Amino acid sequence: MKVLGVSGSPIENSNTDRALEMVLSATGLPVEFVKLRDCTVAPCRACLGCVETNRCVIEDDGVVLAEKAKEADALVIAGFTPYSSLDARTKAFVERLYPLRHRYGFMAGKPGGAVITCAVPGDKKRLPPAGDFGVNAIRFYMLEEGMKFCGAVKVLGNVPCVRCTRENECAMSAVKMIYGRDAAAADAGDNVFEDQPAAVEAAVALGRAIAASLRKRRPS
Repeated sequence: MKVLGVSGSPIENSNTDRALEMVLSATGLPVEFVKLRDCTVAPCRACLGCVETNRCVIEDDGVVLAEKAKEADALVIAGFTPYSSLDARTKAFVERLYPLRHRYGFMAGKPGGAVITCAVPGDKKRLPPAGDFGVNAIRFYMLEEGMKFCGAVKVLGNVPCVRCTRENECAMSAVKMIYGRDAAAADAGDNVFEDQPAAVEAAVALGRAIAASLRKRRPS
């Protein structure tokens, strides 16, 4: 059995990557980690050229990744939430799995899960629930394909404005948007996945849930 993990984070060794890797490790199974930054994956053209072949007509890495998903026994998708929605790389990857749907439903029955990193804390009620939006984008894909959604990991990420040297003069600072108009970069902090007990616990639980689901599917 093999579990495929796909990360849409463009940052090297990011919180998203490390959370995904913990999920994969917790399965105790052979795994493969793919970073979409290293791939070329165009979005779906909605041309239906894949209906008869179950293969996309766009000849890029999306074809290879769809084949990896088809051959894997489980799939964990990880992304982040720019502008309160799933990032473009991860969304394009999800769209390019569409050829696996026609006639055979190659993903049906497989367990899966989501890892989402979001810079907006869940208690900021006046802002969009970006983390939930990201999780649901992946969860709804899996539900529509007949997969078994085993759960999600939500990681508190970092506002890009923290790394910007013009924070004090910028009227559009996300730090101020999230934490208040008098907030500074220090108020946002440096959020590290491993320092978030709930997220770590959720990652381990998701990996174990996927492994348990696969054991149930294995023929006796």
